[in-house]
Amino acid sequence: MGEAPALKKALSQRQLRMIAIGGVIGAGLFVGSGVVIKDTGPGSFITYALAGVLIIMVMRMLAEMAVANPSTGSFADYARNAMGNWAGFSVGWLYWYFWVVVVGFEAIAGAKIIRYWIPAAPIWLTALLLLVAMTATNLFSVSSFGEFEFWFAGVKVAAIILFLVLGGLFVFGIWPHKSMDFSNLTAHDGFFPLGPAAVTVGVVTVIFSMVGAEIATIAAAESSDPERAVAKAANSVILRIAIFFVGSAFLLVTILPWNSKQVAASPFVSAFTEMGIPYADHIMNAVVLTAVLSCLNSGMYTASRMLFVLAARREAPPQLVAVTRRGVPAPAILTSSVIGLLCVIAAAFWPDTIFAFLLNSSGAVILFVYLLIAVSQIVLRYRTSPDKLKVKMWLFPILSILTALAIFAILVQMFIQGGDNRSALTLSLLSWAVVIVLYVANRWYLSTRPEVAGVAPTEHPHRVLVLANQTVQSSELLDELRRIGADREATYYVVVPASPIETGAAASHGPLDVWEATKQVAQQRLDDTLRTLRADHLDANGELGDYRPLRALSSAVDAFHPDQIVISTLPPEDSVWDRFDVVDRARAEHQIPVTHVVARTAAQEPAS
Repeated sequence: MGEAPALKKALSQRQLRMIAIGGVIGAGLFVGSGVVIKDTGPGSFITYALAGVLIIMVMRMLAEMAVANPSTGSFADYARNAMGNWAGFSVGWLYWYFWVVVVGFEAIAGAKIIRYWIPAAPIWLTALLLLVAMTATNLFSVSSFGEFEFWFAGVKVAAIILFLVLGGLFVFGIWPHKSMDFSNLTAHDGFFPLGPAAVTVGVVTVIFSMVGAEIATIAAAESSDPERAVAKAANSVILRIAIFFVGSAFLLVTILPWNSKQVAASPFVSAFTEMGIPYADHIMNAVVLTAVLSCLNSGMYTASRMLFVLAARREAPPQLVAVTRRGVPAPAILTSSVIGLLCVIAAAFWPDTIFAFLLNSSGAVILFVYLLIAVSQIVLRYRTSPDKLKVKMWLFPILSILTALAIFAILVQMFIQGGDNRSALTLSLLSWAVVIVLYVANRWYLSTRPEVAGVAPTEHPHRVLVLANQTVQSSELLDELRRIGADREATYYVVVPASPIETGAAASHGPLDVWEATKQVAQQRLDDTLRTLRADHLDANGELGDYRPLRALSSAVDAFHPDQIVISTLPPEDSVWDRFDVVDRARAEHQIPVTHVVARTAAQEPAS
């Protein structure tokens, strides 16, 4: 099909590097660490280390799959390739759902922080303004998202590094009027005051504060060197978690008594106050606000890209693959923003009912996604040739299996803990069940829908209009056209809709250059088909049509005036045209005989 255009550079390596560094640092670290310390004790840094190892394993598995099989769909595609369409459908929609709820949650969290300085500011209005601002940032261009995220992440990283440096000086006695002191690790009922088992219980909370490392694998698809970017992100996450999370938790429980009320309320503010840093509350509130805006910004980006990928895989409305001249998937961004807005409204007016339900129904979703990533890596590793494995999961298959079991154990732990954790697990399972039901219902609908009879085929057509894309070179279509033109009197006009979905361009290209790739692939398919028909001495011409097949058909009917239409599609379970009734609607709209050819062989998709 010819070589597809190379992915254009949208995110610089500088931006992607900072996205990868700051991706795991969210408000959960600055605020949630207090909850972890309260429930675990001085050994909480071990909890962070255990959860960190799990994230590191997941990122390493992602890196192996991404380098061996680059894909704009990232882990949704790997699940699809490993376990079937149901798995890709599940991962894509669950991950999108998780992030649109997070977008609403973070907008509310940011509004509450702003009320610290402006008490009279209405939470719902402030949250709405934050949401609109981050939506506008994403709509402007991919690079504007990257630039905002670069500076947001920079502030977070700088704050953590400053705390590590100052906290280290304080703990080790290199501080005015302070001597080395580690007594808080054991002075208050010992190192494990709540028992050693509490360390594992806290993993459930910690794992959610580390979510976001995998965003780098999605953003990498819009960088100049995706494979290298993913590999570097996976490797750097080890150092990031070890320093930022484990190091911070260790210093917090060393500087402050684990059971003090100040630690539970605001651990970093309390630590800075203990060290005598002035205006600690204002400084940390500003840092936490930056972390919230960063999460809101990246959440909007991630949700929109996953929606774009779902549309590209024919599992969401095809209109969502449309992009602006700047290469931004505006419909996908706006759709995600609207759902985020609904979450903000729910949080503002029904925080204890509708919003609580939304949070709980997405609470364990990320663990489901991580579990499917682990299973996908195990399956795909056995299917991948060794020469493609430039990055490998360590000690395969032992560590891969242990990672999957550990994620499953966390889900079991959520059930055993009961309360909010059990509720989140139950409702998240319900969300997954709804997604599976929608997938099965859609497949069943496509397989049972009757065809519209339309006008009877012409016995000896003279002007044949052919509408096809993925199946233009299929033996079934070419055989039908040769049969129609056996007397060599028919004239053919082939229309190939320039659709990112049917050409496969959206599956291998990011929003920035998807339309350029689409036109190239569609033109190549058209040229190949015309060449084949002319080789059989058939009179054939054609054109690229609108990306919407029915509009492409209508335009060609008006220009060509056919007496026979031939529409070629994939089987119902694989055909997006069948899903949107293209054949039946063509028969209803045009009083011209329509022949429907079901082809079992698709045209080759473009190389990534």
